[in-house]
Amino acid sequence: MIFQPMSKFRNFNCAPHKKFLAPLSPTTYFVIGLMHPRIINGSRRALQYLSCRTGNPIDDCWRCDPNWESNRQRLADCAIGFGKNAIGGGNGRIYIVDDNGDDDPVNPKPGTLRYGVIQTEPLWIIFARDMVIQLRQQLVMNSHKTIDGRGASVHIANGPCITIHDVSNIIIHGIHIHDCKPSPPGTIRDSPQHAGRWIESDGDGISIFASNDIWVDHCSLSNCHDGLIDAIHDSTDITISNNYMTHHDKVMLLGHSDAYLPDKAMRVTVAFNHFGEGLVQRMPRCRHGFFHIVNNDYTHWEMYAIGGSADPTIISQGNRFLAPNTRFDKEVTKREYTPESEWMHWNWVSEGDLMLNGAYFRPSGSGAGAATSYARADSLSARPASYVPYVTASAGTLTCRKGSQC
Repeated sequence: MIFQPMSKFRNFNCAPHKKFLAPLSPTTYFVIGLMHPRIINGSRRALQYLSCRTGNPIDDCWRCDPNWESNRQRLADCAIGFGKNAIGGGNGRIYIVDDNGDDDPVNPKPGTLRYGVIQTEPLWIIFARDMVIQLRQQLVMNSHKTIDGRGASVHIANGPCITIHDVSNIIIHGIHIHDCKPSPPGTIRDSPQHAGRWIESDGDGISIFASNDIWVDHCSLSNCHDGLIDAIHDSTDITISNNYMTHHDKVMLLGHSDAYLPDKAMRVTVAFNHFGEGLVQRMPRCRHGFFHIVNNDYTHWEMYAIGGSADPTIISQGNRFLAPNTRFDKEVTKREYTPESEWMHWNWVSEGDLMLNGAYFRPSGSGAGAATSYARADSLSARPASYVPYVTASAGTLTCRKGSQC
């Protein structure tokens, strides 16, 4: 275990610097012109600043920096959407995981991931090397933590996975999360001062419960027992971005139950993700709250892509939907357990989505204009759907090497 102060890097300017410049190829020039139309009439120097850029506003904020390893906490300035205020362990010390063990969930060893995530101080958690972490119990996180897998291949797999419970300011970035299993009831430490009894977990990849200001970015998730990412029980202000999700049935649940009314306050942005092979449904499945689904690439579903119940507001903008070849599974949307006489009043809006292979989105509601204006003001502005291949090309974990752009 190693701690290093990093607060001096917190205010690193997100604007690109001259030392990052590289000449533009004709193809890059064309793509950047598409992504940034206001730049077309700008100077060549302005265009050079964007030579490594794709139009993905998160990646364009930090990935051009070859010194990303020294400037890790710059990432905290790059969040967008409803989770834009999630700073994770920003302004905290660096904690280095050098032990992939999880021998004691009650008294974790220094150097393990569990020891880092339960601390009360803000920490930016990184990894000394490639590792697979097989947890004995769910990983219960404390507030103001970033788990940053850049520079290593880090898998949390083959056991219970991540629980974000009644906390705030969490960033999870660059982690492989797969083959997650339910944890048995048991005692788990959730802070240096407290260990308590926890019931069996569901086997989610990431479970978000009664928490706010959460950002999950550039993770690769697959094949978990329950959901890949579930957010319930009055959780809000969440961004789920740049993830690559595959080989799973019930992908993402946002909202606990139709009867749980506090989830009316839930706000979630789902942006720049790739929903890929082997997925079945719930990308996401929403209840009650407000959900902005923007510039994602849907290349596989077996039942439906976006579903919901209990009058959620769903704004779908600039997504690319490739329907399956099966004749009766081409509808993007599904209203769960509700007659049309009710769901016809829900605000479900498709704006600028690209429908391929017969895909179609069934809209509803009468407040589309107000709803999309709200999404733009509080979440982010969508790129045209034709740009989705560019802004999602790097979805999932990245290969980042010291001294090179990530």
